[in-house]
Amino acid sequence: MAKLTRKSKRIQPAISTASLPDIVFILLFFFMVVVIIKNDNLLVDVKVPDATELAKLERYDELNHIYIGTPQKSSKGTAPRIQLNDAFANVSDIQRFIASNPERYSTTLHVDKEVTMGIVTDVKTELRRANELHIHYASEQEIER
Repeated sequence: MAKLTRKSKRIQPAISTASLPDIVFILLFFFMVVVIIKNDNLLVDVKVPDATELAKLERYDELNHIYIGTPQKSSKGTAPRIQLNDAFANVSDIQRFIASNPERYSTTLHVDKEVTMGIVTDVKTELRRANELHIHYASEQEIER
């Protein structure tokens, strides 16, 4: 008969973590490339007017953005509305909006070209009351024909 011997307990070698930093940096790089920076969800239709003299702003993400246009959903009416961030707002909410973003250095108005100047004038007056004097208008490059 064969003699059964008990094998001594084997010690498992430690898992090598030498490649762990490489894997972490590959994942970090992947997510940096794939992730999209959040933009405002537009609730209004904005077709900005054409212009001939344009200047590209370098720090676009450091601006307050105010959208003025007709609501996309017909249940919200057809009158022009103001959108601040991701919600509809009134003219009286603009001062609070500017005060809540003190790190932003200027404001850009994205105004639909079909909107009358009455609401735009109201917004500009409210911006002056909030001491926001740097105002830009968004537009597109005019196509030469």
